Amino acid sequence: MSFTVRVGRKRAAGAALAAVLLAGGAVGCGSEKSDKAGEDMAPVAAVKKAADKTEDLTSFTFRMKGTVPGDGRVQADAAMSIKPLAMQMKMSAPDQGPEKMELRYVDGGVYLGGGEAAAKEMDGKSWIKFDAKAMEKAGGKSAATSASAQADNNPADQSTLLTGSKDLKKVGSETVGGVETTHYTGTVTLDQMRKLLENEDAATKKRREKGIKQYEDMGVEKLTMDMWIDGEDHTKQFRARGKGDKGRLDMTITFIDYNKPVNVEAPPKAQVMDLSKEMKGLQG
Repeated sequence: MSFTVRVGRKRAAGAALAAVLLAGGAVGCGSEKSDKAGEDMAPVAAVKKAADKTEDLTSFTFRMKGTVPGDGRVQADAAMSIKPLAMQMKMSAPDQGPEKMELRYVDGGVYLGGGEAAAKEMDGKSWIKFDAKAMEKAGGKSAATSASAQADNNPADQSTLLTGSKDLKKVGSETVGGVETTHYTGTVTLDQMRKLLENEDAATKKRREKGIKQYEDMGVEKLTMDMWIDGEDHTKQFRARGKGDKGRLDMTITFIDYNKPVNVEAPPKAQVMDLSKEMKGLQG
């Protein structure tokens, strides 16, 4: 397998994972129902109510589409389990190449599948395996370490960041994926996000700081965030936009389902090429 193709696939996987880490965090979970989407309450109260229900999140399925600074366009369909951590994502990153790929994270390993195109270059093996934990210890900054970082980071935490907005407002009622929702929007800076953490316990603060750092690493200092909240106070859709050092961030995630079993299996060993040692050398 050529160096160019290998790095290209790694970059595409990294782009998709960056999108998940950055914008995948706006799910509110709970069983309380109201008569209409988002209820008739002040915008801050409605957004906070959805954000406060994130702790019960165990799994979700979603679609995402948008752009990531430095990596370009990304689109994907995915399912993710929080405990135990597992993820399966079918994705494409057109600006990194024409190939469609599948990414699986299971049992600490990241598997990137390229289908028939990959098999032609890897002696019939269509999957590449990255050892996330080993690469993290080696100081790597790859797609594998990005996925590993999710292990203790509930992706729903980022929904709390919009509550720090000083200009949060209700846009109106909209239908998203056949579901009636209430649309809210506001802008928030990284400093405002950090201020929200002052009264949190140490564990929560540490976990939520990871989400803020993702924006910081992209050079995004201010975000426009939109949330579409349904009648059960779930966030049905979330959009994050901002200007980074290497371009614009504009990512929309639409949530399909919540708290249903997500089963992710590692590909058959005969179809996997383990590149852990080689990738450690590339990181060096």
